[in-house]
Amino acid sequence: MLNILYRNMKWRVQNPITIVITLIQPILWMVLYGTVGANSMHSTISNYNAFILPGIMVLVTFSACCSGGIINYITKNNGSFYRILLSPVKRVSIVFGQTFETVILSFIEISVLMAVSLFFSVRVPSDPLSFLSMLIILFLTAFFLSCLTYTMSLLLPNEVVYETVMNAIVLPTFFLSSALFPSETLSKNLYIVIYLNPFSHVINILRKILMNEPFPAREFFSVSLLLLILCIITFSCALYRLKKETAK
Repeated sequence: MLNILYRNMKWRVQNPITIVITLIQPILWMVLYGTVGANSMHSTISNYNAFILPGIMVLVTFSACCSGGIINYITKNNGSFYRILLSPVKRVSIVFGQTFETVILSFIEISVLMAVSLFFSVRVPSDPLSFLSMLIILFLTAFFLSCLTYTMSLLLPNEVVYETVMNAIVLPTFFLSSALFPSETLSKNLYIVIYLNPFSHVINILRKILMNEPFPAREFFSVSLLLLILCIITFSCALYRLKKETAK
């Protein structure tokens, strides 16, 4: 697992543009949309930048994990993917190595985003329990998305189709969540759609932590359980697809 993780991180260091690109869009959202949206939402939300930050954090995670799928196509094109499959490396280790690289990248980019948000009156939670809870939620979210995007990269034939499909997933998922607006102000039908989006619950609990609301213990455990189930399902799918690649 560590060898796979090291190889992917080495490639990432050699191609820092992949980190920059996945950071540009979320930071622009934070700076531009946060500034514009704050003018229209100031009467209902005291700190709109803190309000949208959890959604931007999820978007950063999604972008980082999507870039991990691109690495998979690059290794297929240069042949190293198949050399790894022929080596005596456990398939579980390969999946863990692939997914943990994007989890690490997600945390690096979220840290940068948090640093930028400090200039917009957003404060990192000082309570150790809240801070640890936020890290747990972010880790489970990143691991789930990393397994999901890795599975998609094993299913889809090339990077063009992969990017098209992932864009078709990311944007609707982001907009049909509670990332940008309070879901309580929306129509009933739209509220139901947003409620069924698991990322809405992730965003809501991160928002409560970042906006220094009372710690939502019951909601934290329910969201953590949901994410853990999604992690197990997507990891199993990734492992299954990788074994199918081996059988070819």
